Amino acid sequence: MGLLHRWRCRLCDRRGDRRSTAWIGRFGELLAASWLRSRGVKVLRANFRMGGSGEVDLVCREGDVLLFVEVKARTRTDYGPPARAVDAAKRKLLREGARHWLFFLEDEVPFRFDIVEVVLQDGSVPEISRVEGAFEMRQEGG
Repeated sequence: MGLLHRWRCRLCDRRGDRRSTAWIGRFGELLAASWLRSRGVKVLRANFRMGGSGEVDLVCREGDVLLFVEVKARTRTDYGPPARAVDAAKRKLLREGARHWLFFLEDEVPFRFDIVEVVLQDGSVPEISRVEGAFEMRQEGG
């Protein structure tokens, strides 16, 4: 799976039907995890959720820093980079998920919120990038 992020995309299945947005999102998460691992990041958990709180796509560790990673996979960038889709409501859900994870740790640890952008175009190698420290734990406007 380490080379998963180098595979060429097939946005249609064998019958020629376009893949669903759920499939594209899940594939984007697999690509992001593989890509992060290839850069020395340890993936601790995928799709972390506690109760009705928001889901954190990937919880990782890079050195001593805990990463709460949102993955945004898109097949087009007409409306800007994928990270633009992480709006205030989504950031709130990610903060809630992070609070739940941090609650169970014995000691305080440094952490940050990253966004991994995955752009998938049929027949091309995925374009993957990371926005480190995309936002803070504190709420906007407060």
